[in-house]
Amino acid sequence: MFQGETAITLDDKGRLALPTAYREQIAQACGNRLVFTYNPFESGCLWLFPYGEWEKVRDQVNALPGVKRVHRDLQLKLVGAAAVVEPDGNARVLVPASQRNAAGIEKKAVLLGMDRKFELWSEQAHLAKIRQTIGETELSDEMLDLRL
Repeated sequence: MFQGETAITLDDKGRLALPTAYREQIAQACGNRLVFTYNPFESGCLWLFPYGEWEKVRDQVNALPGVKRVHRDLQLKLVGAAAVVEPDGNARVLVPASQRNAAGIEKKAVLLGMDRKFELWSEQAHLAKIRQTIGETELSDEMLDLRL
């Protein structure tokens, strides 16, 4: 559904303007209700879900048994930190200050369309991730079948 990379500038209040190319898709997919939460696998990155997709993820994560610490950690980072946002009249959404600070997202960021969700990266973390190469020893069996 979503794909592509967009350089984003947050305003002084921590709002980002949704790229024009995604506005209609977002309105249709979720009635302009979006959810920011932490990316539990990558530092320097937040996830932004259309509300319907978020509900599926939330329900799967909440169904995990809370007796395991790793489950509680995932629930804390995803569900406990989730913030519902809606674009204002100028298609801007407020990125929660606590999440911006934790991810190191300041004025400049990168928004990636990642199929059913977006990733919002700090400019520095995104650049570092893009500069990393995937080594031969890191290839999974599934990756070996790709025709790139």
